[in-house]
Amino acid sequence: MKKHYSPPSQGIFGQIFDSLFILVLVYASLMIPLLLKAEEKAESAAAAVQAAANATWESLGQNAVQQAQWIKLGYGPEEAAVLINDRFDYTIDPLMLVITIAVIAGYFIFMLTVSKRQYREVIAEKFD
Repeated sequence: MKKHYSPPSQGIFGQIFDSLFILVLVYASLMIPLLLKAEEKAESAAAAVQAAANATWESLGQNAVQQAQWIKLGYGPEEAAVLINDRFDYTIDPLMLVITIAVIAGYFIFMLTVSKRQYREVIAEKFD
């Protein structure tokens, strides 16, 4: 006689632990890059504020239309200089990129392996 498939069950403690663990991992993955770059960001912000003290629209490279828009937003040359001079950093660290790709690929390989095994068990129960 065929054995009836029953999926593994997880208790309430396991579900709560899994949910909290995933929440901590998401929070940590979002916070760690911010904490690692905080020092550099503070130094660049201090330099931007210092450079903004003597800013003029001409030194910021803003034409008359751009100046009018900044003024409509309530910014003078000093306040706008901080925003204009604060550039985004789009550099990609090759090592971190390779690590990220490896982790994602490893996760998908793991999930496909586990899913294949469980799928075969269900198929064997239903159609064997």
